[in-house]
Amino acid sequence: MRGRTSMAQETLPGTTDKRLAALLTLLAKNATIVISGARIAREIGVSRSMVWQWVRQLRGLGVQVRGKAGEGYFLERVPDILTPDMLRQRLKGSLFGKRIYHFIKTDSTNRVALELGHAGEPEGAVVLAEEQTAGKGRAGRAWQSDRAAGIYVTLLLRPRLAPVQAPLLTMMAGLSARAAIESRTGLAPDLKWPNDLLLRGKKVGGILTEMHAEPSLVRFVIVGIGLNVNQEKFPGELGTTASSLRLETGGQVSRLELLVLLLREFEGDYNRFLREGPAAVTEKFEAFSSYASGKRVRVTSGAESFAGTTAGLGPEGLLLVKRDDGQVVTVISGDVAEAR
Repeated sequence: MRGRTSMAQETLPGTTDKRLAALLTLLAKNATIVISGARIAREIGVSRSMVWQWVRQLRGLGVQVRGKAGEGYFLERVPDILTPDMLRQRLKGSLFGKRIYHFIKTDSTNRVALELGHAGEPEGAVVLAEEQTAGKGRAGRAWQSDRAAGIYVTLLLRPRLAPVQAPLLTMMAGLSARAAIESRTGLAPDLKWPNDLLLRGKKVGGILTEMHAEPSLVRFVIVGIGLNVNQEKFPGELGTTASSLRLETGGQVSRLELLVLLLREFEGDYNRFLREGPAAVTEKFEAFSSYASGKRVRVTSGAESFAGTTAGLGPEGLLLVKRDDGQVVTVISGDVAEAR
């Protein structure tokens, strides 16, 4: 791991209290078994009144904690909360299993990860939120982040890459997410260059990569991944453009198991990219994306807009589009939408 000094998790404002996470883990390990408030208080080191406050907080997250008068508390079923303890158990030996920062609510996991990057946090830090109040999408757009319904995660990386290669991590993350979704649900999302995952033309996931770099050297990169997992509906116009894995499969999908698969896939893809170079990403992206080649699209960048047909990816992952006038242009940034 590279980095200067490490920011201790206990000093990062807003992270989930480790004792609250311990309460959830204790209940999950003894699901359907009544545990007395006194035992819970003793094992996690808090007062019984604090146990009651935290039980209420867990219920607010949708965790089905039941109480029996004079006896204690129990879970009706194991909750789908992404606590560090539960993740670490499943990520032993992984780059992403060591430093996990969990929030019940935060403004943006990317914002937190940027702070960690500037503070010298080592590579492999994971920032997770059950809910975001100011989730960010590409080009400054908002990302809808319903509580305990999706995966909102940002990974901190310190790759030895030239800045021009860092955007490839966006496409790589899309490939990792696609593989995890397919493994867990059987669904195979399409990849829309550079950062969207689509099912039946509706968005189920997006990637936002940000970096801190010098002209010839990347200092750190943060890769934010948002996946719509168990949302049952979307507000307003989002209902016509967004979907979730639950809506597409007809059943609830474990966020915990999907996130573990995602982090494992990402680690393998990341190591392969660092070892083999850009082709390890571009060739795979072209194979799984209907947008990479032969797709009629409209490209909008600032005030400019033009139609054309996609013609593959350049060596650094930039999209090539053959305009209707025959000129082949390289799309560096902007919106790419299917031309209907």
